[in-house]
Amino acid sequence: AWEHINISLPDGDQFDDSYKTLNPQGRVPTLIDGDNVLYQSMAILEYLEETHPEPAFLPSDPVGRARVRGLADIIACDIHPLNNLAVLKFMSREMGADKDAVNVTWYQHWIYEGFNALEAHLAADSETGTFAHGDAPGLVDICIVPQVFNAQRYECDLSPYPRLMGIFAECMKLEAFDNAQPSKQPD
Repeated sequence: AWEHINISLPDGDQFDDSYKTLNPQGRVPTLIDGDNVLYQSMAILEYLEETHPEPAFLPSDPVGRARVRGLADIIACDIHPLNNLAVLKFMSREMGADKDAVNVTWYQHWIYEGFNALEAHLAADSETGTFAHGDAPGLVDICIVPQVFNAQRYECDLSPYPRLMGIFAECMKLEAFDNAQPSKQPD
């Protein structure tokens, strides 16, 4: 069993001393498992894969695992770091960028660049199935869903991404993904 502890980013909860004691970077997520404090989404997902191997987030073959990690990294390494709340606030507050420049020009540029690459990879590879890799959800799908929600929030045109949006729709049919969507979160 697990316990959700709400950390409101807009309210700055991540900068409270009590939270920064756990995660000095002041970022989310943080996972506490016994005496272990883990941070960074991809590290936590890999930890969960290793400690709770069913259902598997990664395929069993090395090439499949590399493909899945590569697709997930497009989101985790290329899109998300440029569009997280800390970067967007820094651009507005410290660099004086106006809201449209940050929320439209900047945000949408990086979403479109990453989603163009994802869509091309998904369309070109025979391993793509109902989900990003085969017919069961896994690591890539876990990364796709929140990024699509963010893209929708910033009013990105997602019509050029039929594979990506098809995968998103299939994920949202599943209880775990549905329960994790932003509208069902306390913050």
